[in-house]
Amino acid sequence: MRTLTLRGGARVAVVAAEWRGAFGVVTRGRVQLELRDGEPGPVLGRDAGFWLRGTGVRALRNPGRRTATVRIVTPRDKTVTYQTTHPVRQLMEERHEQHE
Repeated sequence: MRTLTLRGGARVAVVAAEWRGAFGVVTRGRVQLELRDGEPGPVLGRDAGFWLRGTGVRALRNPGRRTATVRIVTPRDKTVTYQTTHPVRQLMEERHEQHE
């Protein structure tokens, strides 16, 4: 798993090869998806999960002033636990536990 940090107003291009099979979860702040034609897409808030494959999203942008973070899970990630838990499921369970 890796964490993408976007300072207020920051924008990061989506490189298809880096996002192949990746699942992202906004863990702090808000992230706006920038569409292929440069138009602004939906704004995702905390705990929103998303796939980018096949969506035509060309960038992620932080529309706010505060730092936003996105946890990214890819099929290549290796999770070291005593259980055999899929990384996406583990991330979802961690987020659920934080809200209890």
